[in-house]
Amino acid sequence: MSDEIRLPKPEYATPPDVQHHVCEHDGCSKDAGWGFAKPKQAPHWFCFAHRGDGEQFL
Repeated sequence: MSDEIRLPKPEYATPPDVQHHVCEHDGCSKDAGWGFAKPKQAPHWFCFAHRGDGEQFL
């Protein structure tokens, strides 16, 4: 018998070093996979449906 505590694995686990972003469009809360930024500036993230909004940040 081990002294280690083992927690059950969650059904949905995010692998290490994976970041989740949320769309910045008003009223949208979808996962954002498209990032827009100029070099050395903070990125802005948008979902597939609103990726056109990110063009202003390039």
